[in-house]
Amino acid sequence: MQAKKLNVKDKYRLLTRDLDWEFSYEDRKEAFPYEEFEGIKITDWDKWEDPFRLTMDAYWKYQAEKEKKLYAIYDAFAQNNGHLNVSDARYVNALKVFLTAVSPAEFASSNGFAWAGRHYGGAGARVAAQMQSIDELRHYQTQIHAMSHYNKYFDGFEEFPHMHDRVWYMSVVKSFFDDCRSSGPFEYIVAVSFAFEYVLTNLLFVPFMSGAAYNGDMATVTFGFSAQSDEARHMTLGLEIIKFLLEQHEDNVPIVQEWIDKWLWRGYRILAVVAMMMDYMLPQKFMSWKEAWELYFEDAGGALFKDLERYGIKMPDFTETIKNEKDHISHQAWWVFYSHGHAAAFHTWTPTAEELDWLSEKYPDTFDQYYRPRLEAAAELEAKGERFYTAGLPQLCQTCQIPMFFTNVDEGKPTEIVYRESTYNDERFHFCSNECKHIFDREPEKYVHAWLPVHQIFQGNCGGGGLDEVMEYYRMGLGEMNLDYKGSPDEKRWKKWKGVA
Repeated sequence: MQAKKLNVKDKYRLLTRDLDWEFSYEDRKEAFPYEEFEGIKITDWDKWEDPFRLTMDAYWKYQAEKEKKLYAIYDAFAQNNGHLNVSDARYVNALKVFLTAVSPAEFASSNGFAWAGRHYGGAGARVAAQMQSIDELRHYQTQIHAMSHYNKYFDGFEEFPHMHDRVWYMSVVKSFFDDCRSSGPFEYIVAVSFAFEYVLTNLLFVPFMSGAAYNGDMATVTFGFSAQSDEARHMTLGLEIIKFLLEQHEDNVPIVQEWIDKWLWRGYRILAVVAMMMDYMLPQKFMSWKEAWELYFEDAGGALFKDLERYGIKMPDFTETIKNEKDHISHQAWWVFYSHGHAAAFHTWTPTAEELDWLSEKYPDTFDQYYRPRLEAAAELEAKGERFYTAGLPQLCQTCQIPMFFTNVDEGKPTEIVYRESTYNDERFHFCSNECKHIFDREPEKYVHAWLPVHQIFQGNCGGGGLDEVMEYYRMGLGEMNLDYKGSPDEKRWKKWKGVA
C-alpha cells in the first residue's frame, strides 16, 4: 500500500510539535526549572502560534539560497575593489563601529536564544528560539565576511574579538546582552525579540543599510538585506511572545509591562551610537536620526502600543524623555567620541561646512544654538595644530555604562548634565537618567557587579594607569586606528588610491 503523501500542514506538525515528549518517569519541573522562575504563568503551551511556519528542512533550503546569492556578491565586490567605490574613506569608520559593537551582539543573541529555547516547556517556542539562534549566528558570520574585505585595506577591524571584552564603549552593548542573558528565559525573549527586534531593530538595520547604499557600499547593503528578511521573522516572534504571555494569564501583565519599560529604555540607550553614525559618520547623508526616530518609533511604535492597550499594556512613561532627547543625542554622542578619539578604534573629525549646514537644517531648534559653536571651536583649534582631546576619563552610568553626557532636556536645561544617584549597602552609585536609576533600584544586586571600564582603568586592571599601557591592553596602535582622520594612515592610503596629492 502506497504511503499517504503528507500535506504541508501535517508535515510541519510532525517535524515540530510532534517532536515534543511526554514526561513519564522524570519530573517536568526539573526539566524546565526556569519556567516558573520569573513569576510568569503558562496555562496552555498549545496556544502558542508558531510565527515562522517553517520546518528545519525548509529553513536550511531557504537560507542556503540566500547564502549563495550573498557570497556571489561578496566575491564580485572583492574582485572589483569595491572599497574604492565608497563615497569617502571616512565612511569606513562607521563600519568599524558596526563590526566592533553590533556584530558581537549578534553572537551573544545567538547564545541567548539557544539557552532560552532549551528552557521553554512548549515545543513551538523551542523551535522558534532554535531557528532564531541559528539566524543570529549566521548574521554574525556574514557581517564578518562583509567587513573582511575592508580589513585588508583599513585599520580598526582586525582586533574586534579581543577589544570586545575590554574597550570602554563596547561595554555598553556587551552589558545589554550580559544583562538579558542573565535573566530568565521569558524576560530574555521580551528583551530581545520584542523590545529590540520588534520595536527598535528598524532603527538599526534600515537606516544603516540605506546609508551604506547612499555611500556606495554594496557589500554592507547586501548583508543588510539578507539579514532583514530574517528580521521580519524575528519581529513576528517578538509580537507573538508578547501576545502569548498576555493571553495566558492576567498576572503576567504587570511583569511584562515592567520588562517592556526596562528593555525599551536599555535598547534606546544603545542606539545613541546609531544616531551618531547617521548624523556624523556618513559622508553622503540621507536621513537624520531625528527623522528616523519619528518614522520608526513615534509613528510605528505609537500604533503598536495602541493595539496593545486591549491587553492592559501602555506606552512606557519615558517616551517623553526620548522625544525631548531626539534633538540632542547624536550631537552629544559624537562629541564624546571626538573628544575621546585617542581611546577609540576608529577615527573622528570635525564636520565640513556643508555637513554643519545640513545639521542646522535637520535640527533647527538646537544645533546652531548648542552644538555648532562647539564644533566650530574644535575646528579652529585643529587648524592651529591644537586638536582637542579630553585628558580625563568620564563617569559612567552604573546601569547602561554610557558616559554621563546626556543633558537635562526634560527640565529645559540642555546644557546641564543629568546626574542621578542611589545608595545600596552604604555604597553610592551614579546614573545618567531617572530610567537607569529606576532599573537599578528595582534589582540592585544585578548591577552592583557591573564591570565598568573607567573604574577598571583607575584600578590598574587594564594594563596600567597610563594611556600607552591602556592602548596596548586594547591592542590599539596609537595613531593607527584611532586619533583624528586627518593625517591618519587610512586617509593617506585613500588619497594615494585616488591620486590626490
